[in-house]
Amino acid sequence: MNLNSEIDFFGELRVVDKARLLNLFLHELAEEARATYGPGAEQVHDGAHLRFVNELVFRLTRVVEQLLAEDATRPADDVVLRMLLTPRADKVAERLVFNAYGRAIQGFESYDTTVLMGN
Repeated sequence: MNLNSEIDFFGELRVVDKARLLNLFLHELAEEARATYGPGAEQVHDGAHLRFVNELVFRLTRVVEQLLAEDATRPADDVVLRMLLTPRADKVAERLVFNAYGRAIQGFESYDTTVLMGN
């Protein structure tokens, strides 16, 4: 994955599409987080990574709100993408993000193609 290409791609999207892509990423990240716990409420076996995912969700839901509100104080596109896609020392956390982002991008592009073909 080329970080600069991803930043360029994200930067060229309309505001609503940026919000849509981030929302799709959050959905996929929640799917990745399911590996951190078992079926019971007391069966969290990887609390550190569950917390990591929660912190990303906390930050990104705010960014989505700021995008939709056209808030000029929101983080710049490159800051958001670097927060997500810069390599991490914690390779498990990196894998969670990269897997979720990869599926989000694939789903996003598929959705866009379907919409364009339907018009």
